[in-house]
Amino acid sequence: MTTPQQQLDAWIDAHFDEEVKFLQELIRVPTDTPPGNNAPHAERTAELLGGMGLAAEKHAVPKAEVQAAGLETITNLIVRRRYGAGGRTIALNAHGDVVPPGEGWTHDPYGGEIEGGKIYGRAAAVSKCDIASFTYAIRALESLGAPLKGGVELHVTYDEEYGGEVGPGWLLEKGLTKPDLMIAAGFSYQVVVAHNGCLQLEVTVHGDMAHAAIPDSGTDALQGATHILNALYRLNADYLKVRSNVEGITHPYLNVGLIQGGTNTNVIPGKVVLKLDRRMIPEEDPAEVEASLRRTIEQAAASFNPPRGGKVIRVEVKRMLLCRAMKPLAGNAPLVQAIQKHGQELFGQAIPALGTPLYTDVRLYVERGIPGVIYGAGPRTVRESNAKRADEHLVLDDLRRATKVVARTLLDLLGA
Repeated sequence: MTTPQQQLDAWIDAHFDEEVKFLQELIRVPTDTPPGNNAPHAERTAELLGGMGLAAEKHAVPKAEVQAAGLETITNLIVRRRYGAGGRTIALNAHGDVVPPGEGWTHDPYGGEIEGGKIYGRAAAVSKCDIASFTYAIRALESLGAPLKGGVELHVTYDEEYGGEVGPGWLLEKGLTKPDLMIAAGFSYQVVVAHNGCLQLEVTVHGDMAHAAIPDSGTDALQGATHILNALYRLNADYLKVRSNVEGITHPYLNVGLIQGGTNTNVIPGKVVLKLDRRMIPEEDPAEVEASLRRTIEQAAASFNPPRGGKVIRVEVKRMLLCRAMKPLAGNAPLVQAIQKHGQELFGQAIPALGTPLYTDVRLYVERGIPGVIYGAGPRTVRESNAKRADEHLVLDDLRRATKVVARTLLDLLGA
């Protein structure tokens, strides 16, 4: 006699080709963010889900709010599946937005091509794969016809790349969902219980534009910005000494990811904009981190010497993003234990509970007291999958086994 877990596994095996085709369809609708025109993908996803009997609520975020967040269109989806009375509601969240593909691909980034047991495409690994894994885990669970209690919600959101405030943050703020537990898109070989925070600042350095033939008649904003950059990068030596107690997370670090400025080659730049990213370990206070960075920038600007008679540089600092770290809540233990048990059985190795240096929109659930973990389809590391790089891909066997782990976990937590 087969066990319920074996029945789940068999259903997923029998329908795995369908799951892969579903993922291919999700990859083939671009969700490049920026620019963030993601409503068309939500419409297509809702159509595909509807064809499986999973009706999706469409929650369009008002245009003004979306544009204020730096995106174009967002429609978030919720699929609600209610079972027996009592029990818990478990949310499964995967984001459909993704960074643009960039250059260097040998496969069509929107093709969903399969080669060597892998599926290629932008968001194949992060995180359209888990729209597929979570969908088919729900379908497998319901195929049993077993008595269940509580319910499941599938959340497909479209603002992870920009912080989540008009994705899951918007759904939570509007009271459209309040689950008891949640699982967010992740990788298969560890269950993530904590992650770094992220502070992003825009630093605008104002100098005095001048003709390149008479540079002393102006103040070079780029030289001023370079002076500030050097002061910022020196902080990384100090950050190496600040260690996290969370396994999988090491130390804070700072990166300047974008520099813009100047008007032409023969003109002394009058304005330069720097955009910096400061990763914060869970033990850090975001307010103290931001205050310290602002002091460093102000002190560096004040110590920059303009040419004789030139204007001093002026600096403006604007916060672009503040994502607090995800800290583990005690209530996540049932999720962690179930995922570890079934993950070890299906992957043949221990599934550790770790922190990750990434930041995600899971924190928005956790900040509201909803215990959550990060688990889904994917490799041991981001680098293995080429996530956010050319030729992003997913090993199909990881997708298959992760779908089984999630389905078994749902059965453990919702079985009557």
